[in-house]
Amino acid sequence: MAMQTDTAQPAQPGHEAGTEGAHAGAAAAEHKSGGLPQFDFSWWPGQIVWFLIVFFVVMAFIRLFAAPKLGGTIDAREGKIAGEIAEARRLKDEADAQAQAAAVEAAQARARAQKVATDARAKAQAEIAARLAEEEVKLAASGAEAEARIAKARDAAMVNVAQIGAETAQAIVQKLTGKAATAAELAAAARR
Repeated sequence: MAMQTDTAQPAQPGHEAGTEGAHAGAAAAEHKSGGLPQFDFSWWPGQIVWFLIVFFVVMAFIRLFAAPKLGGTIDAREGKIAGEIAEARRLKDEADAQAQAAAVEAAQARARAQKVATDARAKAQAEIAARLAEEEVKLAASGAEAEARIAKARDAAMVNVAQIGAETAQAIVQKLTGKAATAAELAAAARR
């Protein structure tokens, strides 16, 4: 296509000679293709070839560089996780063993404390029993002394009671009969 240039007409602002031809070429290309080149079937074979080239280059890059690096990172991470899990299990087993040892020590300490308490209780009960025995001996001695004093006082009182009884009987007989009773009569009445 040949371009015509008219030198006789003055150029209008924005319509210089060079830009006018460029606009005309773009308009002709738009009119010919009918829109975007992606939708023009005449461009598809070239686009498919370039798509396949880029696809295989990206696949080769991923296969040769990215995937091994990611795989190594994933393997390293899995190894680290497995190591940490093993360490956690070891620490848990260690803690369980320490807890069991502490439980055994606590049980032994509890048994020792119970033995000490039982021994102390038995010792206290023995001391209490000894003191009670001493007090019972003292009380028995005091009781025996009191019984002896009571018996002595009773015997003394009985002597006085016989004499008081004789005097009372004599006073009653004299009051009732008006005569005094003899000692022989009082003694005979007391025997009956």
